[in-house]
Amino acid sequence: MTRLYLIRHGQAYCNVPPYGLVAGMRGDAGLTPQGREQAERLRDRLAATGEIEADVLIASTLPRARQTAEIIAPALDLPIIFDDEVQEESVGDFDGLPWKEIEDQIPDQRVEPYRPFGPNGESWGQFVLRVGTALNRILQEHDGKNIVIVTHGGVIDASFAVFLGMNTLVPSETGFYTRNTSITLWERREIDGFSLRWRLACYNDDLHVREVGSAARIPWAQLAPTPAPAREAAAVPVPTEEE
Repeated sequence: MTRLYLIRHGQAYCNVPPYGLVAGMRGDAGLTPQGREQAERLRDRLAATGEIEADVLIASTLPRARQTAEIIAPALDLPIIFDDEVQEESVGDFDGLPWKEIEDQIPDQRVEPYRPFGPNGESWGQFVLRVGTALNRILQEHDGKNIVIVTHGGVIDASFAVFLGMNTLVPSETGFYTRNTSITLWERREIDGFSLRWRLACYNDDLHVREVGSAARIPWAQLAPTPAPAREAAAVPVPTEEE
């Protein structure tokens, strides 16, 4: 079985007012103190439960994802492989500019799907193609392993388009809200000789952030790792009313 864990970075300055800069490599000032605490809570959870037995740890090179990966890496006991191809959608020449200066120039990519986010940036379709290509490469290199990628909300959104066969040229009309440091798990395995494509096993698991700002702590060490799923049988056709 191949397991792909996608972890969104912690809260970043670029996502919190009044910082207000478009965050490519220039505009990304990294994690806020709250974002660091979120990542630390995830680290402590993973260290105590051992629920992710990772074989490889990959991270986006943007500072907010890089810092998140550096915080959680000790819990996984793995070196970090940094990969530019799992960055957020490229903002192009808008990188580092105040949002208020360019907000009226940002396209609604549901209406203008071929227009890039900013000059020399990516359109949604180009972004999803890049993400899908990167995921395919990573999955081929690490087939049958447990893969952790510390990345961005847009990349996780794109994984739905890639794995569920959704429209890749236009953002989905169904909005996703992937929370900071949440875990999304995709699995691929065979059951009774029938090859299954990807299945979504978990989305938006951020139970650990409930500790942030609270005096209470979740007793992670007392919780068992996620139990292995029971053996499943192949699906059988359901009789129609006509029959």
